[in-house]
Amino acid sequence: MAADTPSLPHHRAGARQRFARCTRIAFSSLEPRMRKLLVLCVFVIAPCTSMAAGNPDAAARALFDAEWQWRMQNRPELATAAGDHRYNATLSDTSLAGSRAATAHAQQMLEQALQLEHDKLSPQNQLSLELFVYEQAQKLEAASFYPYQVQPLSGHEGIHISFAQLVAQMPFAHETDYRNYLARIEALPAHIDGIIEQLGEGLKTGWSTPRAVLRPVPELLRQLREGVESGALGLPFRQIPATIPKAVRDELAAAGPAALRARAAPALQRLEQYLRADYLPLSRESIGANALPGGNDYYAFLARVHSTADLTPSEIHALGLQEVARIRAGMRAAIARTGFAGNFAQFVRFATTDPRLFYKEPAPLLARYRSVVARASARLPELFAALPSEALVVKPVQALGAETQSPAYYQAGSLFTPAALVVNTSRLAARPIWEIETLALHEGVPGHHLQTARAHELADLPEFRRRGWYVAFGEGWALYAESLGPELGLMRDPFSRFGQLNSELFRAARLVVDTGIHARGWTRQQALDYLNANTANTAFDNEVEVDRYIGWPGQALGYKLGQLRIRALREQAQATLGARFDLRRFHGAVIDNGPLPLSLLEQQVGLWMASVAPPRPPPPAAPPAAPPALGGAR
Repeated sequence: MAADTPSLPHHRAGARQRFARCTRIAFSSLEPRMRKLLVLCVFVIAPCTSMAAGNPDAAARALFDAEWQWRMQNRPELATAAGDHRYNATLSDTSLAGSRAATAHAQQMLEQALQLEHDKLSPQNQLSLELFVYEQAQKLEAASFYPYQVQPLSGHEGIHISFAQLVAQMPFAHETDYRNYLARIEALPAHIDGIIEQLGEGLKTGWSTPRAVLRPVPELLRQLREGVESGALGLPFRQIPATIPKAVRDELAAAGPAALRARAAPALQRLEQYLRADYLPLSRESIGANALPGGNDYYAFLARVHSTADLTPSEIHALGLQEVARIRAGMRAAIARTGFAGNFAQFVRFATTDPRLFYKEPAPLLARYRSVVARASARLPELFAALPSEALVVKPVQALGAETQSPAYYQAGSLFTPAALVVNTSRLAARPIWEIETLALHEGVPGHHLQTARAHELADLPEFRRRGWYVAFGEGWALYAESLGPELGLMRDPFSRFGQLNSELFRAARLVVDTGIHARGWTRQQALDYLNANTANTAFDNEVEVDRYIGWPGQALGYKLGQLRIRALREQAQATLGARFDLRRFHGAVIDNGPLPLSLLEQQVGLWMASVAPPRPPPPAAPPAAPPALGGAR
């Protein structure tokens, strides 16, 4: 069950103010011709229209479900990842027309949402409506900058990585599952043609992807194409279960590789050749979002999207510098506890090169991650009142593209595939042992897995909330979860404590570097120099990171800004509640409403604090009035 919103006297007034703010944002995102229509919808239609037979809550839930069903049908890759396998035979429409249709749908959903009678909804449905309006308005605001996919491909994202991941999330237990996969292979050429169309439109309109982040993609496409049968795409046809009749198995074992050769390989080659011959030579050499048309406003928008906070890029940059200085000061003590006698730069060289601090084979690296997850899981009841039942496995990353991927990441589970902490076992000399505990806490428990799996189990919430994502909330929570290591019996090794501080320092440095690149005109080398001087990451990892920031403007801001807000809310609750503060209940107040923008998270934690705090004593009664004078003495 989702955490109930306390019935406080000020709740509905506050909800009305929040919804009014969401509505103002929504109106500002629409074309002028639509604003007049929405005025009629809100002020004429809404008061006299009673949806769902006079039941506002049922009307709201019907709208939320209708949008979710549209999303599943039109984003079948997301449906597969969510465990909804009705659309496993299709791929999303990546064409320009598909982008226009998605924007039109968002506008339609917003119009319908603004017809709902907010004040007549239950507290949870009020919150859902505010989130729904927020999300649809945000889509429209993004489309007002550029109506198509801003970046269909980069070194760390795109069909060269995502298609193999999608196949790994599909079930392969029955003949129907294989027929679905064959249909998906058949759909791949049109999907790739849409990507090429999007890329071409970007070149024509000045919204091309920086050359720096696309350079590795043609080679990755070549590797995927040349291993199309022997690699991850062909694996299901090499492992057909014996429960399928032999004649069907034989047919599928032949049809699968044939389809990969005839349909997937030529489409991948077409995209590879287009990038090499047509796109890369014309792509932009600039790396900052501020070089795009209206780029400064666009980056300020992205900063708001990913941080869910009203901070300007300049304010974020200054905060990053402040946090880097604060954490660097704390790291001196951590380094001293290791017994190392040199300065920060000398320790970093030692910590990133000494062979004693690295595993030489993947097996012990994976074993160490599994051990940390098990130890942390055993202590979770001390910090959380409600724990999800969904299991977490630790597994190695797929080989293709691993060198440009992060050291570890989280892969949400579904009905057929367990949630996974995916460990990068490539380049073992760049995977120090001292970062394992921090990464396991961040990507596993109590980080992404605990928060995501808990959201999945909140059956009273609409699907778009249970499976929603806000960078500042999700990554902010995971970064906060790293700091819980000592409370879970971890971080006893001074090297691991250094690793946790380095992780926090790294996220603070991201605030500086991301805003430096996209708002201040930093070069790639300036960004690398800053990370190399201020973090303990290897130079190669910093190159991967900087290219990620170039290709994903603003996303890196959410981690640190979210963590700071959650930490501040915990400190505020401890100060306000005193002896009544319960860390387990505080954590529930943070994650038991599903993912939230930071402003709404703050509001929900405030409601929880008000429900826990003792009632305020009534004001002292006024002294009784003096009796009226009866006249002078006789």
